[in-house]
Amino acid sequence: MRLAICDDNEVELFRLTHFIDKYKVSRHIDCEYAVFNNGFDLISALEKGEQFDVYCLDILMPSFSGIDTAKEIRTIDKNAPIIFLTSSPDFAVESYSVKAANYILKPVMIDVLFQSLDDILEQISQKSADVLLLKSVDGIQKVLISNIVYVEVIGRKVFYHLISGRLVECAESISAVYDTLLPYSSFIRPHRSYIVNMNYIDAIDTASITMQTKTVIPIAQGKAKEVRTAYLEYLRNQ
Repeated sequence: MRLAICDDNEVELFRLTHFIDKYKVSRHIDCEYAVFNNGFDLISALEKGEQFDVYCLDILMPSFSGIDTAKEIRTIDKNAPIIFLTSSPDFAVESYSVKAANYILKPVMIDVLFQSLDDILEQISQKSADVLLLKSVDGIQKVLISNIVYVEVIGRKVFYHLISGRLVECAESISAVYDTLLPYSSFIRPHRSYIVNMNYIDAIDTASITMQTKTVIPIAQGKAKEVRTAYLEYLRNQ
């Protein structure tokens, strides 16, 4: 488990890292962390390709708050758990807008932090089954299904476009891809050459789907109504 810890208070940073060091020993897990004094540095690290499983964010930071940081994180990483840390309970409602996993009041108590990390670790373990092992041109790649934005078929090649911006190229049959992804309720096939993860749809019109990554996916002629209906039904069930 890899954590990003962001707090402008050096004392709080030391306290959190001390707790996490205790946590990984007590739980016998491989747990790494990176510390940031402000949200700008954390977002910059993500834009350069850093990846984290969990984010621990102080809310009350100058210039760029923890809520602001979380909103930027969600443009890059839709699913990683976010734990907010704050001395004020006034932001609890706002924290739900970025699907925060937990909201812990300062001073952070070790047992409260441990319980929150235990809950997250259990969720990660449950999701670990939703992983694809892809035989790519660069070797075997492990890809979380939730991180797939869309899959594109060009000739005899299949390209997996991930939310991190990474592209995984494979030589496999499109029928095998369909059989793997379409059983998941979040995936839809708007065109014979594309499979789309509806979690990342930004807009749908009569001829195309615009993804949150700004990619435009064509909709096959006559399928626009079917695609819109499937998308609305998916949103209702969330």
